[in-house]
Amino acid sequence: MDFSGCVLGKRANATVSYLRQTEFNTSSNLDDASLYFLLEEWSLNSPGRSMKMFLIPPVVCLVAGVLIIPTILFAIFSRFRIRQETRYLLLGNALLSDLIYLLFYTLSAALNAAHIHLPKEACVLLLFLLAAACCGGLFTAAAIVLDTYIAISFPLRYIAILPPSRTKKIIVLLWVCSGAFPGIFFLVLSTTHSFVPCVLETCSVPVILMLTLNGTDAVKLCFWLSAVVVFICLSLIFCCYAVLYFKTKQSGIWESICSRASVTFLMHNTVLFFYFFPLLALFVESFLCIQVVIGPQTGIWVSMTVCNVLMILPKVLFPFLYGLRYREISASLKSIVKRKHPHLVSPAPSPS
Repeated sequence: MDFSGCVLGKRANATVSYLRQTEFNTSSNLDDASLYFLLEEWSLNSPGRSMKMFLIPPVVCLVAGVLIIPTILFAIFSRFRIRQETRYLLLGNALLSDLIYLLFYTLSAALNAAHIHLPKEACVLLLFLLAAACCGGLFTAAAIVLDTYIAISFPLRYIAILPPSRTKKIIVLLWVCSGAFPGIFFLVLSTTHSFVPCVLETCSVPVILMLTLNGTDAVKLCFWLSAVVVFICLSLIFCCYAVLYFKTKQSGIWESICSRASVTFLMHNTVLFFYFFPLLALFVESFLCIQVVIGPQTGIWVSMTVCNVLMILPKVLFPFLYGLRYREISASLKSIVKRKHPHLVSPAPSPS
């Protein structure tokens, strides 16, 4: 259904009340008209205070991210020695993806809370940028784990395998894939007239996620292909960590729970858990919606919780739990702070 279908759907009269009374909470395969009417009723009757409460986490995380992420990026790219290392370049790429996601998602949430409607083209562009930033963070997280695996498994050949020039090409490839992956889906949905961000004249990510669960076959295919990509990334990360653990088990680095290897392993897993758990929660919610365990309205509230809290939180925890832990970055930041606040030394008294 295209934009004209959305407008005509809003103007339906007698059929609207009948659909609202009979189909909203009883059917798992709602047709387009009944689903749109459900979402319209939800948007009109949802308490404004609750909607504004969901805006607090993105705003708080955006403020914290704007304060810390550019600082770490400056510490990485202002030092030649630091920006020549693969791990720091990948870290900077992940932080940049997170900052872009925070900016555009908070903008989207603020516009929806203020009931400001975007044109269809602007909504599609905003959703594409969000998807590209999300894919960039996901692919970079997998690249960071692969980098760790190569560094530990092939320490003598690591520099030859991943020199700085090749790392920069890999980062460019990550961005190309991050743009191409959602771009292909958006193109398929556009050519099949299945992409409907115009519903309710809103550009809400949770609402559009709910539409994908009850949309056409093309929409559902794109959704489940995305789930397969996430599962492949998770499997790759799990396999790399499992191989690394068994390779280093006999070296004795895991004997102390406070050893650097144990703490690094814990940090990696904590960050990756915060990154991938919200995506897994969305897929579980999708399964429950399809199996009619939860209704559409409950599904929207669950989607809002996942999108506005669980997917935003790791974007701001990542630089604190992971970025500031690197000694070189911490030392660079300390030197910058000391340079901005020089110690005043009183002049020596002149000899009499």
